[in-house]
Amino acid sequence: MRSFIVNGSQSGEHVVKACSMQYPALKNADLYRALKHKDIRIDGKKVSSDITVYEDQEVQVWLPDSLFDAKVDFSAKSPAKKSSMDDYRVVAQTDSLLILNKRQGLAVHSGATTEENLIDIVRRQSKFRDAELVHRIDMNTGGLIIVAKNKAALEDAVALFKKDLVIKRYRCLVVGRIPADIGEPVVCTDEALMCEINSYLEKTKSGSVYIHDERKDGDLPISTRYRVLGYYHGFSEIECELITGRTHQIRAQFAHLGYPILGDGNYGRNQVNLGFRNKEGGKIRHQQLWSTSLIFGKIPADNMHRELSGRKFSIEPSYEVEL
Repeated sequence: MRSFIVNGSQSGEHVVKACSMQYPALKNADLYRALKHKDIRIDGKKVSSDITVYEDQEVQVWLPDSLFDAKVDFSAKSPAKKSSMDDYRVVAQTDSLLILNKRQGLAVHSGATTEENLIDIVRRQSKFRDAELVHRIDMNTGGLIIVAKNKAALEDAVALFKKDLVIKRYRCLVVGRIPADIGEPVVCTDEALMCEINSYLEKTKSGSVYIHDERKDGDLPISTRYRVLGYYHGFSEIECELITGRTHQIRAQFAHLGYPILGDGNYGRNQVNLGFRNKEGGKIRHQQLWSTSLIFGKIPADNMHRELSGRKFSIEPSYEVEL
């Protein structure tokens, strides 16, 4: 275990950055793992998230001494980090929110297997040091995500989701020619015509997800709406609207129906994915799934995000294959 008192240059940084400044030999992956296991303490209190530290606070890092004492070659040139514009672009912003288009392959928050992540990049490379994620999307899903600039903005934004005042839509490519009429026909809030499919999701303790047509003990109901946008050689493009937002819902549910997301090696089959090529003739690197639209309902006057009432934000998906 090592400890240090936060100095002026470290004040205002997130705890992982401050620890890296104090102990250059420590790797970010080890620090994030320490957070996950609550092996970092600030003023004696265990923490599990990458929070901001301030001058004169005491930080204790409970890691093996060998990690602190590893030799560091300061003369070696480290690879340049990608700029925020490589990782995301700002689609829209208000005084309190950012709506970002995230690239595929970038995690939205820290984890044991990821060093770089969206929220830390935003905090580090913008003036919004207290930025927080309002919701999440998978690392390998690209597209729209909302970030609150401060805690107050986060609370009001989360309230919109709890009151079903934000509709999330995705576009994706699924293997095969999916019928346009699976499920029950519905008219959506914006009068779009879709079909709604209902199933049950089982999530095991290990994190595996299974879809059932009949409910079993512990299953959670899931609902997804979809419409076909086009048919192509070997795959279909569809637009989906999430009614429930369970773990890997779109990927697991459409794979269960027999139409897995193109490029998804978890719920789909890699052998099938290898039969498709990207625009350069190489392998498909990511699942072809993008968060493409956010539609805001009628927001109450007492919510700070009321200026977004009735607005819709959309992007075009950056598929790896030609349509």
